[in-house]
Amino acid sequence: MIPPIASRFVAGESPAKALEHVRQLNERDVGAIVNLLGEHYDERDPVADDAAEYRTLVEDIANSGLEAAVSVKPSQLGLDISEDVFRAELTEIVDAAADRGVFVWIDMEDHTTTDATLDAFETVAREHGGGVGVCVQANLRRTRADVRRLADVPGKVRFVKGAYDPPADVGYTDGARVDREYRTLLEYAFEHYDGGIGVGSHDPAMVEYAKALHDRYGTDFEIQMLMGVRDDAQYELAGEYEVWQYVPYGDRWKSYFYRRVTERTDNLKFALRAVLTG
Repeated sequence: MIPPIASRFVAGESPAKALEHVRQLNERDVGAIVNLLGEHYDERDPVADDAAEYRTLVEDIANSGLEAAVSVKPSQLGLDISEDVFRAELTEIVDAAADRGVFVWIDMEDHTTTDATLDAFETVAREHGGGVGVCVQANLRRTRADVRRLADVPGKVRFVKGAYDPPADVGYTDGARVDREYRTLLEYAFEHYDGGIGVGSHDPAMVEYAKALHDRYGTDFEIQMLMGVRDDAQYELAGEYEVWQYVPYGDRWKSYFYRRVTERTDNLKFALRAVLTG
């Protein structure tokens, strides 16, 4: 059982627990992007196991009628083994999801995986005419060119500041510079994309900027935030905008939880309060 202190950030260990959380979100007009925790596999067995669970999850979402998508990590689907393994497993999941009308997001990992991830996304997105999305990171110097490249690819693009620390020669380390890049990327997308924009940010200033860009250009977009981070804001925004919550689940929750409580002061304060008050 996941302890209450961690259950703020992780929906449970089983698909059933995750889908129950999705039901509760849907009741508050928030969609869910469901992720089975797991990454950086260097053997085929865990890759095959997680890929099979994703295909089952797609079936469960389709049969339930819930407003939910799935999100996969390239290293979870075998990219650390080979690009061929990753593409083969991703294609099977996307094919199954397309048959059932379930959207698939491809998470972005560190900068060494960017080319393989974007290439695979473009291939499956064009094959299916959409139904799949990918993430780009504002803290990488290459991302402006990537965003221009993706403008005519069917599907969706999630814009985030970046959770990985890239080397200085490939990325930006100054927070103010990353913020400027994020705003530049968003404006380009709202001006040139035909919808399909995911604003993946908990920063109120960036959410407000996206709303202003929507008013200026009329481009459709959605707001995406993590489970357990600014939940009240998610519910409030859902009254006027399309909001999706990233919902992780699975038995590999400990490392994910520790990342969440150490990456933001507010999360750490919440965890400490939970410990002190029982």
